[in-house]
Amino acid sequence: MKLKISAIVALALASSASLGAAEKITTSTINVYSATPLPSLGLPLNIIPANIQIATPKAINAQSGVSLADYMSTNMQSVSVTEMGGNPWQPEVTFRGYSASPLLGMPQGMSTYVDGVRVNEPFGDVTLWDKIPNFAIGGMQLVPGSNPMYGLNTLGGAIAIQTKSGRQAQGVGIEAEYGSWNRQRALVEYGGVSKDGSMDFYIGHQTTKEDGWRQFSPSHLNQTFAKTGWQSEKTKLDLSYIGTDNKLIGNGFTPEHMLSGDRDQIHTRPDWTNNYYHHLALNGSHWINNDVMLSGNTYWRKSNRHTKNGDLYESEMDTGLGDHDIYPRLYCVDTSGECELKGSVLNTSHTVLNTSHTKQDNYGLAGQITFNQNFMGMKNQFIAGTGFDYSLIRFRQNEKVNLSDKTEGTVTFDAEDGSSAVSATPVWDVSREAILAGDGSLPQTQTVGLTGKQWTASLFATDTLSLNDKWHLNAGARYNHTKVDNNDTLRGAYSADNKRSLTATDDYKRLNPSIGITHTPTDKLSIFGTYSESSRAPTSIELGCSNPEVGCLLPSAMADDPPLKQVVAKTYDFGARGSVSDAVKWNASIYHAMNHQDIQFIRVDGSSSRGYYSNVGRTQRQGLDLGLSGQLDRFRWSSNYSYIRATFDSDFTLLSGSNSSSDAADNYIEVKKGNRMPSIPEHRMPSIPEHQFKARAQYDVTPNWSVGTNLVYFSDQFVMGNENNKHAANTAACLNTEEGDNDHGTLRENTYACGSGKIKDYTVVNLDTQYNFGGGWKAFAKAINIFDNDYYVAGRLAETMFDASGAYGGEIKSRGVIPGAPRAAWIGVRYEFGGAPEAK
Repeated sequence: MKLKISAIVALALASSASLGAAEKITTSTINVYSATPLPSLGLPLNIIPANIQIATPKAINAQSGVSLADYMSTNMQSVSVTEMGGNPWQPEVTFRGYSASPLLGMPQGMSTYVDGVRVNEPFGDVTLWDKIPNFAIGGMQLVPGSNPMYGLNTLGGAIAIQTKSGRQAQGVGIEAEYGSWNRQRALVEYGGVSKDGSMDFYIGHQTTKEDGWRQFSPSHLNQTFAKTGWQSEKTKLDLSYIGTDNKLIGNGFTPEHMLSGDRDQIHTRPDWTNNYYHHLALNGSHWINNDVMLSGNTYWRKSNRHTKNGDLYESEMDTGLGDHDIYPRLYCVDTSGECELKGSVLNTSHTVLNTSHTKQDNYGLAGQITFNQNFMGMKNQFIAGTGFDYSLIRFRQNEKVNLSDKTEGTVTFDAEDGSSAVSATPVWDVSREAILAGDGSLPQTQTVGLTGKQWTASLFATDTLSLNDKWHLNAGARYNHTKVDNNDTLRGAYSADNKRSLTATDDYKRLNPSIGITHTPTDKLSIFGTYSESSRAPTSIELGCSNPEVGCLLPSAMADDPPLKQVVAKTYDFGARGSVSDAVKWNASIYHAMNHQDIQFIRVDGSSSRGYYSNVGRTQRQGLDLGLSGQLDRFRWSSNYSYIRATFDSDFTLLSGSNSSSDAADNYIEVKKGNRMPSIPEHRMPSIPEHQFKARAQYDVTPNWSVGTNLVYFSDQFVMGNENNKHAANTAACLNTEEGDNDHGTLRENTYACGSGKIKDYTVVNLDTQYNFGGGWKAFAKAINIFDNDYYVAGRLAETMFDASGAYGGEIKSRGVIPGAPRAAWIGVRYEFGGAPEAK
């Protein structure tokens, strides 16, 4: 393919990813895809052996939501989003059963790129969505499968984001939004191009604050993005910066019995996160000649994360009275109505404030060369490249504990019915905030100190060969070498007497291949098939919590670290896409993905919150995607259906004491091959709905006024803790009752029953509208859940120490749930001047 430089440069103006073009392509049709995250010559989408989903900035900004994740959830196939952290800027994105999550300890299965730079945080491979400003997005592709070209963590897919430049956003834009939950958002942006066309610049800043729809859940975000570029006929350079200072409060699972009539209730607090972030990246490309292109990037990122979490605390305090129970056993010297509390035995939950500080410095560079030259008379594109990433991680966690029961106090004893009550030190206020301040008698204790160094070196190559006009072959491979070096700054080096040390070095190497073929019998039909492999090296947090003899607390309190094996995903993907007419398009695909040596969080004996990570076997995802879209005059529409069956492919044992089918003696459940996965099995990932349906309709009432709506349906889902799919609600085995002990008093008895092992299916409808007044003025409005449906987005079988009124007491087995947001609406206005509004 002989490509003229002028055509390539023109296309680069429209895409910050610097995608190239095939023969006869025009700048108004950007239907190309880059085979790697770096800027390169593009390939026509119809010869790519995968169903690539694309989002434009206009579509993202027109619809409801605060992050790219919201748009993906309501529009893209096989994508579901759960606010596991209870905050809209901290969503867990699940695609085909694989996750891009902001929560530490999650097994991440997707890679996320911004302008060719992988932005998964090195400590846990998490994706922090609040660090990607929505207003700066100039385009996005969702790449399915275990594509090795996208590097580590691409087990189920990759998210490739391109930022906009001054060429796309010329002039000044001022935007304001206000509405439900006291959400207030202000945006100022300015972009332009130099007179000679060689330079461009863009800068934008957005401030958002809201109270949140749940109690005690405000957020305040400051996001800045800037970019400057220079280009000549052969060379293009872009320097970009992202800066954020975000304070987020998110309250996740709440026991279902506490939500009766008050769906905004929370469990415990505070749950506070501060993300402070600097990201600087330089991207460049240079044409050696018409057929050969060099491209690459280098970056520096600094990420500081500070968290505070008030939680129930599991402790043991043996005063020699014998049994260890989940309630205090009170020893009374007489039955006169009052007695002296001689002691207690605790194995229960009280108050702990966990704080963590994570500092990460990341450096990296990558480069590749692209040859767009015929091979033996056939069109061919070959890319070869290399990359290196280095991370320095410093992590510290502290805890402050307050026990509600001391070895002193007054017991009121009723001789008739045998009941007793204790006047104990309060540890929760009426809002269920942890009480930890006072006379200084509650010292702060450091529980984890870790410095980690991690680097990954890679080599990759991919080739796309057009055997003729109708058959196209793609093959590639990537070699990754990762080294993780943990140093325990709290406990020191590992020894026979210091087995809890985190100090260790682990090394991972693997060559991941891919091969695919595409058949294009006509201009309106493309059929493809592909096989690919990708891998994920265990993260520092998983390596630091892998000893079955020394459990650790999620999300981040760690013990010593026997080595784990890296996870390998192998994916088969087959599909077709085409058009019925110029106005109606369709796509269909089926896939099968198998994770080998999957890492799962296993609970240790006698603990509901401690456990360890272990390679336990295989997990499987397979499914079907169908899509249909079209336009009829001023009416545009799209619809998607996805079927996802995520199952375990190995037998193993998990601890799940709230599951009605668990063994009465040790609280274990047996997970069998074929059981559906309610979550990625460390009990913290979002649920995976088996059926999804999404529809979008938009009508241009006038040339200046448009109205749109989204409908989203998710089927019922197994809750976490029901991995064996056998839990039954309200059974005798699920009731939390205890027989009293006449010798030691009577335990508090309650009769709350565990909820269902599934959450129900639900449907949500959103609305949006935009109106152009002219003269640079525009107005918009957005509404979510317009029918105000009550629904849950995730659930788990769990325990709590709070009853329905919020009073603290004995342990209660109750299904924890995350309620979906109620009906809400926002209105906004935008004013533009000094540029070309139609270019935005």
